[in-house]
Amino acid sequence: MNHKIRFGIIGTNFITDMLLAGAKEDPRFEVTAVCSRTEERAREFAAKYAIPHTFTSLEAMASSEYVDAIYIATPNSTHAPYSILCMNHGKHVLCEKPLASNAREVKAMIEAAERNGVALMEAMIATLNPNFDIIRKHLSEVGTVRRYFGSYCQYSSRYDKFKQGIVLNAFRRELSNGSVMDIGVYTIYPMVALFGKPEGITAQGTLLSTGVDGQGTVSFRYRGMEASVAFSKIADSYLPGIIDGEKASLVIDKIQTPESVVLRNRQGSSELGVKFDHDIYYYEVAEFINLIVDHKQQSEINSWATSLATIEIIDEIRRQMGVVFPADNQ
Repeated sequence: MNHKIRFGIIGTNFITDMLLAGAKEDPRFEVTAVCSRTEERAREFAAKYAIPHTFTSLEAMASSEYVDAIYIATPNSTHAPYSILCMNHGKHVLCEKPLASNAREVKAMIEAAERNGVALMEAMIATLNPNFDIIRKHLSEVGTVRRYFGSYCQYSSRYDKFKQGIVLNAFRRELSNGSVMDIGVYTIYPMVALFGKPEGITAQGTLLSTGVDGQGTVSFRYRGMEASVAFSKIADSYLPGIIDGEKASLVIDKIQTPESVVLRNRQGSSELGVKFDHDIYYYEVAEFINLIVDHKQQSEINSWATSLATIEIIDEIRRQMGVVFPADNQ
């Protein structure tokens, strides 16, 4: 394929900066438009990346002839309506995690993708990391799997503001935010990608005054194995991820972005992880562009089924914790 895939950007934050750093390593990627709430912010971001077209209306950008696909990195509560709007205009959509506020919205997004014949993919870097592929390829070497554990606990600088009475987006219920939505999803999505949906869920967490979870711990029941995850935005943890089997274990330094994967058994240990040839966000963009080029609507790795199962799990976790979003009642 000789021509580039022209991207429009909605969401001018640090996540977008990181994605663009990786995207520029794919010669097929070209950013041609940006949409922001104000013309000033749109022009500022456009100047930073030499983006030729600016918009303050998503509808206008979605209907633009200068755009083939749209990357969405706005608050969680906007993911579904923004994605559906773009897909209804025939644009492919790469949407940040979590794909939407709840399972009902994810189903509506999938229906929109099917109806319009476009690609839709959740921007989950954990499972498009080269070392996640290593995990999948070597999973059989642990023997019968008996346990999965994933941890992502990272004290948020925004929590300092929260304790001062300043509530930023990360802790706002109306934006469908909180710990499980923001970082807990990184521990759950790989579990679903590897083992499917669990048979049972038991969740507990610490709720903040705004009604979102600051942290949580969840146990999952699978046939013949157990799984558990821990996530937090109000405390740090340095626990690795691990997959235990009857023959060996896979020890993963960071489940959200694996850089080291060690196979340990009774005879010793060996490093399986590889060093990346590209920026970590390159692989996510390349996977999405491959879908468009190959005329596919969904990724085999970050599939619609995995995204839907993950958000259904999160819905149940929130139900048990008592976290309710305005989007749940729409």
